[in-house]
Amino acid sequence: ISALEGSGCFNDRFSQCVVRMEAEGFKEQGNAFYIKKDYEEAFNYYTKAIDMCPKNASYYGNRAATLMMLYRYREALEDAQQSVRLDNSFMKGHLREGKCHLSLGNAMAARRCFQKVLELEPDNGQAQQELKNAEAILEYERMAEIGFEKRDFRMVSFPFLRCVMRPLTAASFRQISAPLSGSDRGFLLSSPRSDILRMDSTNADALYVRGLCLYYEDCIDKAVQFFVQALRMAPDHDKARLACRNAKALKAKKEEGNKAFKEGSYEAAYELYSEALTIDPNNIKTNAKLYCNRATVGSKLKKLDQAIEDCSKAIKLDETYIKAYLRRAQCYMDTEQYEEAVRDYEKVYQTEKTKEHKHLLKNAQLELKKSKRKDYYKVLGVDKNATEEEIKKAYRKRALLHHPDRHSSATPEVQKEEEKKFKEVGEAFSVLSDPKKKSRYDSGQDLEDDGMNMGDFDANNIFKAFFGGPGGFSFEASGPGNFFFQFG
Repeated sequence: ISALEGSGCFNDRFSQCVVRMEAEGFKEQGNAFYIKKDYEEAFNYYTKAIDMCPKNASYYGNRAATLMMLYRYREALEDAQQSVRLDNSFMKGHLREGKCHLSLGNAMAARRCFQKVLELEPDNGQAQQELKNAEAILEYERMAEIGFEKRDFRMVSFPFLRCVMRPLTAASFRQISAPLSGSDRGFLLSSPRSDILRMDSTNADALYVRGLCLYYEDCIDKAVQFFVQALRMAPDHDKARLACRNAKALKAKKEEGNKAFKEGSYEAAYELYSEALTIDPNNIKTNAKLYCNRATVGSKLKKLDQAIEDCSKAIKLDETYIKAYLRRAQCYMDTEQYEEAVRDYEKVYQTEKTKEHKHLLKNAQLELKKSKRKDYYKVLGVDKNATEEEIKKAYRKRALLHHPDRHSSATPEVQKEEEKKFKEVGEAFSVLSDPKKKSRYDSGQDLEDDGMNMGDFDANNIFKAFFGGPGGFSFEASGPGNFFFQFG
């Protein structure tokens, strides 16, 4: 022994033993912190153990497990791969490598790793389950690719959601480049499973998908932040670059339209909103708002039919868009399509039972009721805000135009029609020239409540009272087809 103590071989072996013991000590401390879920400290001690013994596979395996708990999957993957390079029979190393691949979206590589584990331990239940997960995801990816080729985006979003719902994976983000439906985006953004999209801040594909979900929810500023972050991680990420460009262009064009509208430049605003709508037809939520904005501008430009059409397009994209229903209802009111207006206001009031919406609905119902009566303003050809003098002037013109004596030489059919019109003109004037009756008529009340029976109405009495004259009146011909009114 004394001979060995003096040899260099003994000193080397002794030093190695001390190093291994010290490294094991660091590993045990790392294990203790891991059990306490203090993964940062566990990482530090496993790193010290690796620094002492860089050829130990289990140390890399332990650090890989810690990095996975910290959602640092790319670093964990490197450690797991290093562990199996050092020891190809290290089952835990292959298992962790497979889990990292699966979490980073590479189901194909994950499947190979789990198959390797089962070669080493055929009865390993965890590997069997993970292999099923990987094969399921590969099938979902295949379905998504078929859906994308067919432009069937619902078919794309279904397998994506199925992947997200797998217990141990974030799925293959790279496969999900198609726009998701509104309910699917809501699921991703509101569900606790959205953590899957945030758990690896270095995963460009995950950042891209997270940004895409925000983009299609019209959270464009936040979406751009995720796209930019994805491009920092992967500068050659073409999909993130395209999405970022579209998001910025859409935001800029929409803001230009808003600015033009506020400045009263309605034609310019209309064109800017139209240009914005061409940027990304798949951005349903933003485009719904753009259609509604353009409808607002259209109503200002008196393009009411186009405004109604734009509101309908907005509602088709987003059936819950209350503002579009309100805008369309107002356009229906302006074009006297009261039944359609009532239908839209009923939809709004069912959704949001506010005093304002109740008032709008009641007003539309009143206008609908009034529209089913004879429109005395139209009969006289005057606006609803016509003055007393304008009403008198209109009556004078229409009464003379339709007076039976003027059409005494016409056919019986024409005489009957003109007599009917003459009576209507008298009815209209008798109501609109009387402040009390006019007020009741304008408020939608029934005039019969005043004891006025239009069936027994005599238009000639109104005519005589209006024109007066001691000797009566007559129409005399002054030439073919021409008549003049003469007092007797």
